[in-house]
Amino acid sequence: MSTTDTATLLTQLRTILDLTNTEIQVAETRVAQARTEAVRRELLENADNARGRAEAIDAAIRDLGGIPELIGPFLGRAAAAVKTVVEQAQPFDEALLGDLALEHQLLDRARYIKALATAAGRKDIENLAFRLITAHQATVDWLTTVLAEEALGGPAALRRTPLQAATGTAVRLINVPVSWSARGLDRALDTVRATPPSLGELLSRGVHAGDVAVKTLTASRDAALETAEKVTREQGAEGAEGAEGAEGALRSVRTGTSTGVPESGELPIEDFDELNVSQAVAAVKELTDPADVRAIVAYEEAHKNRHGVVSAAQTRLAAIAKEVAGIT
Repeated sequence: MSTTDTATLLTQLRTILDLTNTEIQVAETRVAQARTEAVRRELLENADNARGRAEAIDAAIRDLGGIPELIGPFLGRAAAAVKTVVEQAQPFDEALLGDLALEHQLLDRARYIKALATAAGRKDIENLAFRLITAHQATVDWLTTVLAEEALGGPAALRRTPLQAATGTAVRLINVPVSWSARGLDRALDTVRATPPSLGELLSRGVHAGDVAVKTLTASRDAALETAEKVTREQGAEGAEGAEGAEGALRSVRTGTSTGVPESGELPIEDFDELNVSQAVAAVKELTDPADVRAIVAYEEAHKNRHGVVSAAQTRLAAIAKEVAGIT
């Protein structure tokens, strides 16, 4: 094995070690965003597995005669800390895409290391690279599934932070093809101001639909959106078509994963309240529409909050998301 080959392998191994240390910290910060205990355990296990990979990479570097950079783990933690702070002001999907970019870089470098090790006749490093490829491909598939869950309306395996939820809702509403007239919005605001003082004060600070929606995320969300729905339906945003579109948009926000809770009569499973855990899980497995799964999760979390039912719904949505994303 030439000196040049050794130097190239050492460079790539040191780089992938730094990235792995960042990956460890990202996995640990994601634990707090886990929707279910099963996802939380999976993230903790991923962090432990990443530590094991970091130790194996460290050993490979030493075996090649190199010395791992002691500052690497600290740089990894610092990079992850900066990433976490920055992404709080991003929509949730952008944060997940950042995680996915990191995993793709780890996967691509692992493949490169495998090729280098094969050319150099280093079977031990080739085996290590294969281990890294397998791990990072699995994580890429998992993050792709979570993104697909988010695209389908959720519930995603990871929860948004409050700031991410507000940002995501604002972006979503800005892109809704509904034209609120000044007159129609004034009517809605006037009506909502007649509701309890805390809600009226909150809404009075907003001058457009997006601002109103974001502010209502933290106080009387369902009441505000139901009131706005009623005003839109009865008095309307200029014209029948505009009223119908605005009402539909508001109802969509109210029944979304980050805001409202459907009524029992709106659930896709008949007599859901009467089902025990086993019966509810069996019924959830038959659902095929992401919106139906979303309704069950929102209702269950707001009422009995049975972990088995929520996990079953999350698993069902993941299966639907994998099919949509083309993951086998």
